[in-house]
Amino acid sequence: MKKNYVLDTNVLLHDPNAIFKFEDNDLLLPIYVIEEIDQFKRDNTERGRNARTVSRLLDAQRERGGSLATGVATSEGGTLRVYVPDRRPELRIALNPASGDHAILQSAIELRDAEPNKPTIFVTMDVNLRIRADTLGLTTQAYENQSVDIDHLDTGVVEVPVSGAELDKFFEAGHMPRDDESLYANACIVLRDDSARPRTGLGRYHAEKREIRALRTPREGVMGIRPRNKEQSFALDLLMDDSVRLVTMVGKAGTGKTLLALAAGLKRTAEDGTYSRLLVSRPVMPMGRDLGFLPGAVEEKLNPWMQPIFDNLEFLLVAGGAKRRGVRGFDELFESGQIQVEPLTYIRGRSLPQQYVIVDEAQNLTPHEVKTVVTRCGEGTKIVLTGDPFQIDNPYVDSATNGLSVAVDRLRGEPLIGHMFLSKGERSELANIAANKL
Repeated sequence: MKKNYVLDTNVLLHDPNAIFKFEDNDLLLPIYVIEEIDQFKRDNTERGRNARTVSRLLDAQRERGGSLATGVATSEGGTLRVYVPDRRPELRIALNPASGDHAILQSAIELRDAEPNKPTIFVTMDVNLRIRADTLGLTTQAYENQSVDIDHLDTGVVEVPVSGAELDKFFEAGHMPRDDESLYANACIVLRDDSARPRTGLGRYHAEKREIRALRTPREGVMGIRPRNKEQSFALDLLMDDSVRLVTMVGKAGTGKTLLALAAGLKRTAEDGTYSRLLVSRPVMPMGRDLGFLPGAVEEKLNPWMQPIFDNLEFLLVAGGAKRRGVRGFDELFESGQIQVEPLTYIRGRSLPQQYVIVDEAQNLTPHEVKTVVTRCGEGTKIVLTGDPFQIDNPYVDSATNGLSVAVDRLRGEPLIGHMFLSKGERSELANIAANKL
């Protein structure tokens, strides 16, 4: 049975192609949605770009299929229509009759009442608006086309039961043949021997050879950093493997995501010379915001946003003893351009060949922004996305719809992709207690 779907503005600003994702149902956009989109069209943010994209897509549908007022046919067999009421609707109980949200809600109610035998569903990403719509008797849904089940997000770790003899052979040879359909490329493996003397071995599944290989993390660690738990060991193995071109690292504060990524990046760039540059970036919230409200040159404007990166780099290059190992100093690496720290604002349109790219706080990016960043990577580039889906500052995404969670879910099992969920805090005992209890 066909349904009427009434879309809120935030759905289109999140995903401009949402108008093509409702199959053979009828899609209705209240004229007030078009008005609100027009308010964002001059923004230099991702919302501004999406607003302009929506306008172009709607205009293309109009030119191809006729009047949006009467409805144009979509390729899936449904229709797309811009709904214009006879007069501006005002909810009788509205505290603010001029509210655009209330006008959109009342438009959805009128559309529902006009076709009582056809289900009408109001779609919005605004939680409060969904509550108001439900209270007013509307059937409402969240937009879930780019949503993942955060409670079942992949940890990156698979436990494999083995015998004591198999585990001994694995320790001796450093690898174990395993043709198992339940394993996927770059899955981190815990080999578990549950005999009278329980033991475990750590490895990673290499799908092309159909074998589990022992981790290759150096005993002395990387840039003076040694893994403190099995998750960090898995993460370092993925970060140091050049055949894994994209690594996603998810975990709460203090689990070592950023420090491990920077240590591996410095090792492969400044010490090994495998990559020409270590590029470290994080979103200035929201992505694309003008930095002009801070005084000084670009570098000075960035300092407040990038200070956590500088703190970690300084620890690795100074406290971590990098100088004693012959690695050049902090200032020298920056001045030579071998380390570059910049906001994601400037990454659009660039091509990044042969670089080690780290994007910190990636949970504040939309799926489209993550796609934009990853598609900048040229030949020989490795990119690392780190973040905590439960610490989001971007009001337009949540734990299930942010770009980091979507990337983990959609890219699972690809040969060039690795993922690790870090759960144990290692920053300090105090930080671990705060992360778990507060």
